[in-house]
Amino acid sequence: MPGLFAVEGKTVLVTGGSRGIGLMIAEGFVRAGARVIISSRKADVCAEVAERLSAFGTCEAIPADLASTEQADRLAQAVRERAPALDVLVNNAGATWGAPLEAYPESAFDKLWAVNVKAVFRLTTALLPALRAAASAEDPARVINIGSIDGIRVPWMEVYAYSATKAAVHMLTRSLAHQLAPERITVNAIAPGPFESKMMAFALDDPSTRATIEHQVPLGRIGRPDDMAGTAIFLASRAGAYLTGAVIPVDGGVTTHG
Repeated sequence: MPGLFAVEGKTVLVTGGSRGIGLMIAEGFVRAGARVIISSRKADVCAEVAERLSAFGTCEAIPADLASTEQADRLAQAVRERAPALDVLVNNAGATWGAPLEAYPESAFDKLWAVNVKAVFRLTTALLPALRAAASAEDPARVINIGSIDGIRVPWMEVYAYSATKAAVHMLTRSLAHQLAPERITVNAIAPGPFESKMMAFALDDPSTRATIEHQVPLGRIGRPDDMAGTAIFLASRAGAYLTGAVIPVDGGVTTHG
């Protein structure tokens, strides 16, 4: 079926798109022919990554710290100016925090709520005019939220605020999907398992710990960039047009084994 997974010509915003899972998704869309805008906190890194990805297609950078309400609003305004019709919003920017139970600070909940949940809601609502402009019955606009398997099952590590906020992302996804379906905007979430990222570096950079994690994954390996990019492209293409309100674990089978 020609064009079933095509995203050529679509305009895509990927937050946290300069590294880790966000970079995997951004590069996948660029190589597939989409116009991609990436955002991240560090302006120099954001610009460098956009320039590098531009070797494969079209990529632009708009730096923003989504923990700041003002910067989130400024990002939304800048995106609307550059792309009055936004086909795909990927809410990937996020943070984590690990500490033992009795030492776990309340400030961790404040920080992670602001970045992992509040920013997703605020940016999505701020970009609704652009998403509505791109939406049609045949080709809905798409919102893709990046949750985590740690929001589905109890994490291996003590990341209380992280797992709680990622579970909130999953429920927010369902709520937004229900609200926006009549406007031909789909909202789905990807729940990654172990992937190469800054959040996982402390574990995956140690050969022994990495081997332990791989052993806990039924498919026996860490996720690859194509695994993440492929799922996002599916959700953004005609193949995923009838799916909304779903939380898709991309985890090598971890959540099927408790």
